[in-house]
Amino acid sequence: MIVYGTSISPYVRKVLVSLYEKGVPFEHKPVPFHADDPGFQAASPTGKIPALDDDGFLLPDSSAILQYIETKHPEPALIPTEAKALGRAVWFDEYGDTELFPVLIIPFVERFLKPRLMKKECDEARAQSTIDEKFPPLLDYLESQIEGDYLVGNAFSIADIAVATNFHNLRLANYEVDAGRWPKLSAYIKKTLERPSFVKAIAAAKN
Repeated sequence: MIVYGTSISPYVRKVLVSLYEKGVPFEHKPVPFHADDPGFQAASPTGKIPALDDDGFLLPDSSAILQYIETKHPEPALIPTEAKALGRAVWFDEYGDTELFPVLIIPFVERFLKPRLMKKECDEARAQSTIDEKFPPLLDYLESQIEGDYLVGNAFSIADIAVATNFHNLRLANYEVDAGRWPKLSAYIKKTLERPSFVKAIAAAKN
């Protein structure tokens, strides 16, 4: 099994965390968007990351890949089967991908990607206005949804993977969730990102 995509991407990190949680052996090829690698191009028709090649079976998109991994390697389960838990897990996977990512990624692009990788000047005003104006409703919602260690029931799941993965990128952008305003979310993010699977996936970006 080959996973294509740099783990600086929260979407790629989702796949790596899932594989580490399940103990599935794989090869990681940390390519960027639209890389020239022929294997990646075959697996990702849109040029987006991540993409998967499992012995010739090619699949793009982090959520599709997580569903595939879960079905092929069902233990330990990361996708619940009970109806309400399943619906909630799928919702948070979607929420992380389409609601959190487009907003939370802005300070990451401005404060990390532009100066370090793109050699461009940071637009700090854009980063800070996003934090001040657009972060609170998203974080308020998550604060209201946290009742214990996990977002769904009593087990780690794709919901936790999809939500927490975005917050590592915020750390790279020198942003931490305000524990005074969002105490449950702050503690939840800290604990989730300290899981061995996340630690390994984050370290993969340094290789």
